[in-house]
Amino acid sequence: MTRFEPSACGGLRVALANVEVMLRWSGALWLERERTLIVADLHFEKGSSYAARFGQMLPPYDTRETLDRLDREITQLTPERLIFLGDSFHDGAGETRLAMDDYRRLEGLALGRELVWAVGNHDADGPKALPGDVIDEANIAGLTLRHEPLPGAQPGEVAGHLHPAAKVSSGRAMVRRRCFVTDGARLVLPAFGAYTGGLNILDEAFSSLFDGPLLAGALGPRRVHAVGQKSLRPD
Repeated sequence: MTRFEPSACGGLRVALANVEVMLRWSGALWLERERTLIVADLHFEKGSSYAARFGQMLPPYDTRETLDRLDREITQLTPERLIFLGDSFHDGAGETRLAMDDYRRLEGLALGRELVWAVGNHDADGPKALPGDVIDEANIAGLTLRHEPLPGAQPGEVAGHLHPAAKVSSGRAMVRRRCFVTDGARLVLPAFGAYTGGLNILDEAFSSLFDGPLLAGALGPRRVHAVGQKSLRPD
């Protein structure tokens, strides 16, 4: 049975493979003892990528909006380590399309803290000029951090990639929200990026990852809502 406890900050404290972690309503994961903030799937410059590749003119403010939300988390938590858990850029050339202000903000994230870029399927080489360490995976406090979840049992795994979303019944309406998803053994983070969608956690892509009952941490405006598996609905 997954153990969780609401927090005064609106987050959920969850025991993940016997390690206490905090699910933040921003979609970030906080390891308080390690002073480590983890975000997945930011997909910086997705808007400019769609404009360049498809001529689809999305408002070009996704990177700025994502950085604004990240800055609020950093200001509140003052992490000593910041980990981007893969697909930080929407494509390999995203770094070169950054507006200068956004580039400088990303540079500034490395000041006074450790900045780590885990590579993903969209940014397999990591950033080329921005500061920070580029890795495939990391091991922190007994947890294994990587972009894409591996098949089979992976106790202590923290991953992104799948952009989980929960669909639940709210009175007479159905509500769909980005979410964390865990069974107490492993955890998949929601996508943090402004222009990222979500995959229903009842989709078969999740079915092989979890052995126990699911707990979804659905993101609300100011809190994370704990949703048990019986309350989940397919799309």
